[in-house]
Amino acid sequence: MISGHVFIACSLDGFIAREDGDIEWLLQRDDPSEDHGYNDFIKDIDGIVMGRGSFEKILTFGEWPYTRPVVVLSKQLVSSPVPDHLKGLVRFSDLSPKAAMEMLASEGWKKVYVDGGQIIQSFLREGLIADMVVTQIPVLIGGGRSLFGSLGKEISLKHIETKSFPSGLVQLKYQVLK
Repeated sequence: MISGHVFIACSLDGFIAREDGDIEWLLQRDDPSEDHGYNDFIKDIDGIVMGRGSFEKILTFGEWPYTRPVVVLSKQLVSSPVPDHLKGLVRFSDLSPKAAMEMLASEGWKKVYVDGGQIIQSFLREGLIADMVVTQIPVLIGGGRSLFGSLGKEISLKHIETKSFPSGLVQLKYQVLK
């Protein structure tokens, strides 16, 4: 059975980026001496599904950070060629979240890292997220791109764990109840 998993950071007021996509406020808080659990999270993941916004932001970082295959769900990018340096690592698709998960399951994927605000929201709406690790950054940015936005329905969560870090980050883990 395939399942979707979230590992993401947001400001204390619930934003993953400023309105213009800027995440400098997040990058300034990254303390390489702290292990926030990403390596443990990613070790069991078969691949990553993200949206166009996340993909385009990651391209600005220079070096591609992922060793797992990536599927970018985007109606805009589906007819575009994958950049040469990412061929074999990234593919574009215009499938719905449910259809994408069915395709990935048929390819043998079991655990999918779902990344990006709008993609996470759409996967939540379709009941495709099993659990979420949300790291709150101790900053209020006052507006921007909301992590959850309008989901169209109430989604119940079960608190699994809370961790706090010397830098002030607080990490919350939830199981998504069906």
